[in-house]
Amino acid sequence: MSLKQLIHKSKKRDIKSQSEIYQLFAGKLFALCLKYSKTPQEAEDNLQEAFITIFNKMEQYKFKGSFEGWMKRIVINTALQTYRKKNVLNLVEENFPEEVEVEINEDKISLDYLLKIIRELPDRYRMVFNLYALDGYSHKDISSMLGIAVGTSKSNLSRARLILKEKVELSQQKQSLKLF
Repeated sequence: MSLKQLIHKSKKRDIKSQSEIYQLFAGKLFALCLKYSKTPQEAEDNLQEAFITIFNKMEQYKFKGSFEGWMKRIVINTALQTYRKKNVLNLVEENFPEEVEVEINEDKISLDYLLKIIRELPDRYRMVFNLYALDGYSHKDISSMLGIAVGTSKSNLSRARLILKEKVELSQQKQSLKLF
């Protein structure tokens, strides 16, 4: 059955079609949830909430743009909504240099380590970093999504990059010392 057929049947609340859509996209969407969650358990909760929303709002998908992209927006909004409810996003205005460069020696830093240190960022920085650096949203979009000023988005991104840079450099120094 084609994706379009699955979507049409899912709009009619066909459980089997919804299950197939879940099986097709759960892995990718879970990876997206992990970026916005502190723990895998939180990511699972966000994924489940997102799929409930996806299936409840399936009628709103009009086959304009990619279905996966439509679902990703719901997943991100679900994660952000979860953190707003918990008042975790106490975003503060800070002044940091706008661009912090992070140089990574890919032979010494693993992707798992990078994901780990991103998850360790304070929530307000992790959200902005993920939205901007990983998902390609503009500061204007982030401002609207999180209810913050554009300047706050920029400064939170800079602070996130600074924290990541410090952790990467520290890790690389430790790796260099192990070589001696």
